[in-house]
Amino acid sequence: MDILILAVVLIALVAVGAVSGLVVSSRKKKQLPPPTPPSTPTITAPPAEPQVGEDAATTAEEQRRTIEEVVLPEAEAAAPEAPEAPAAEAEAPAAPEIEVPEPTAGRLVRLRARLARSQNSLGKGLLTLLSREHLDEDTWEEIEETLLVADVGVAPTQELVDRLRERVRVLGTRTPAELRALLKEELVTLVGADLDRSVKTESGADTPGVVMVVGVNGVGKTTTTGKLARVLVADGRSVVLGAADTFRAAAADQLQTWGERVGARTVRGPEGGDPASIAFDAVKEGIAEGADVVLIDTAGRLHTKTGLMDELGKVKRVVEKHGPLDEVLLVLDATTGQNGLTQARVFAEVVDITGIVLTKLDGTAKGGIVVAVQRELGVPVKLIGLGEGPDDLAPFEPQAFVDALIGD
Repeated sequence: MDILILAVVLIALVAVGAVSGLVVSSRKKKQLPPPTPPSTPTITAPPAEPQVGEDAATTAEEQRRTIEEVVLPEAEAAAPEAPEAPAAEAEAPAAPEIEVPEPTAGRLVRLRARLARSQNSLGKGLLTLLSREHLDEDTWEEIEETLLVADVGVAPTQELVDRLRERVRVLGTRTPAELRALLKEELVTLVGADLDRSVKTESGADTPGVVMVVGVNGVGKTTTTGKLARVLVADGRSVVLGAADTFRAAAADQLQTWGERVGARTVRGPEGGDPASIAFDAVKEGIAEGADVVLIDTAGRLHTKTGLMDELGKVKRVVEKHGPLDEVLLVLDATTGQNGLTQARVFAEVVDITGIVLTKLDGTAKGGIVVAVQRELGVPVKLIGLGEGPDDLAPFEPQAFVDALIGD
């Protein structure tokens, strides 16, 4: 019986051990699940090599991305900065901004309306007086006064009045149309229709024509020089500008701006530099470039400053080392009257004035200054300024000028 019990116990122990082993084994299996494929492959293929299922297009796309994301940034980092090239391209549109100036032919005709503003006191005044029923001494004195107020000058006024009196007496001219025709004829004669008013811009040699522009402060010399460049370019001439006005702040910048508008180069120097040296270099550059004309803008000097006037003479002498000056233009403000004549006399003593430019002639009653200044200097008015526009500089045409003063 004891043996039987012992056997049962042994069997029980064996069974318990087997069950325990199964349990432990089961637990171990639960704790260590069978290995599963990793979420990413252990070995990653290079982007340039196709994986299973990829076609050639996908491979090319990965290569492109690799170049864009890796190669290009490294190359750009190693290369010098390139944004300046687009910046230079951004400045390129300056070339198309070059303007085509208006042709000079007929400019004065186009500007007649502006010039005609002065006829209220000169042209219309004269016609009103001449149309009176009785032309007595008082009337002729009023005619003289009208001409003097218009800055015709004493001697030219007396000459014109004497001729008008004689012709009215002899011809018996009385109708408005006849008086207008008579007055125009006499004024054209007084202005001088036979004078050579062409601006000399040809040297006659293999060098550029040289034009020097002079005048006092405030008459518009730099502006006139820029407008004259436009006149010459409009006539098919190549121009070099010399910024010899080194005393006025920004004068060189102003002249350069005028030049850039029409494609003319400006030779300039430091502010306060030697004007004669800059003028010399401008002519030298004009010769080197084969330019047709060199325009030299000088400083606006007060005619009472002897030293400054002497310096202007120095500029002229230095420029003439390249060859003679072809034209010296004196710029006068038409509104200054007799003061302008004083300026003209002093400048004529320093440099040989060959032509006159009258500015600010529109909207004034000073049209007679054309006659007075020509008589004073013995040189013709060649250009007139009739406004602030870039093309409001016109060759002077006596007949068109008188027509604008008197009207049709």
